[in-house]
Amino acid sequence: MERAYTLPVIFLVFASVAAQAQTGTQGQTQPPPKSPGQTTSPAPGKAPVRPRNEGQGKVIEEVVARVNNEIITFSDLEHARQQLPDEIRQECDKCTPEKINEETAQREKNLLRDLIDQSLLAQRGKDLGISVEPDVIKRLDQIRIQNSLPDLDALEKAIEGQGLSYEDFKNSIRNNLLTQEVIRREVQQDLMPDRADVQKYYDEHKDEFKRPDLVYLREIFVSTDGKTEAEIPDLQKKAETLLDRVKKGEDFGELAKHFSDGQTAKDGGELGGFERGQLDPAIEAGVFKLNRNDLTEVIRTRNGFMILQVEMRYEAGLQPLDKVENEVTQRLVMQQTEPALRKYLEKLREESYVTVKAGYTDTAAVATGATIEEVPPTPDAPEGKKGKGKGGKSLGKVIKGKNSGS
Repeated sequence: MERAYTLPVIFLVFASVAAQAQTGTQGQTQPPPKSPGQTTSPAPGKAPVRPRNEGQGKVIEEVVARVNNEIITFSDLEHARQQLPDEIRQECDKCTPEKINEETAQREKNLLRDLIDQSLLAQRGKDLGISVEPDVIKRLDQIRIQNSLPDLDALEKAIEGQGLSYEDFKNSIRNNLLTQEVIRREVQQDLMPDRADVQKYYDEHKDEFKRPDLVYLREIFVSTDGKTEAEIPDLQKKAETLLDRVKKGEDFGELAKHFSDGQTAKDGGELGGFERGQLDPAIEAGVFKLNRNDLTEVIRTRNGFMILQVEMRYEAGLQPLDKVENEVTQRLVMQQTEPALRKYLEKLREESYVTVKAGYTDTAAVATGATIEEVPPTPDAPEGKKGKGKGGKSLGKVIKGKNSGS
């Protein structure tokens, strides 16, 4: 299930792109995942500048790395570093503080590498002509629902109310989706295992596919709390109409997100897994007779009307391969994704212009002698002779060499 963002987290994730348009940088919301769908660092982009050259009365943003026509600043690196603990907590909500600190320290070693990688992948997506615009709108709507906002205009106001640019916010999502699509097309497409590999993995890990009598459910809930008796028939009709729409082929999860009154609406109605004895007896008797994707009829509860869908059904014991084949396939792809992705990124680096400032460490650098040298800014130089970064900002830098290591 996709991780749910609330606005405070979203603002933290995308804070580093709040002033992106001012420098013209094009960052991404996340670096290449170690496994499909997994996110890590925030995007490169303009953030509050780090004071430098104060004796000359000039505030200059420190450029840490350049990836083709994009830059990564000291502030980007700091935002990524500050976000790491929250990010790890989301990935492992049961981790101890000690474990979170340990994982944070480990990931910090590759922080600049990840920012460079994500920039390379998003640029590659644009070069391939990949369009993710429909998915951008879908993702924005998911965020809107997760934060109980009435429409996308309200989401835009909420984002800009935090001092962020809505266009940069969307661009971050766009680059995130581009990154994921590049990984899928260029890396994972060649990793799909054949039937023999799937069978071999299943035979060697059968203990991992033993399940109790288990059912995974989704819900659409229409609340009657606070309603008068005269309003109840219309609410029942609403539930029956939603059930009919699912039966006619509409996506249950999407309908749940838009029309369910339950707390699970933001997650597409996901209720999770239930063993026998964990559900209300009247409901349990029905759902354990259903198969995957089957629906209940509209169920009247004490405070509303409910529709349940069986997302997955496991009989007690070892699950047959045909029931867990997708799970096995995903495990095998995930095992191979990270090394294949690193190899792919190495190729992208060799084909790209990547420079890193001396004193900073890119743990996946292509070894050459290139560095970024600082030179004093020249505020009084004639127009057209000043050092210019993308967007016309004076960077006060001279970059030598082609590709760089640290």
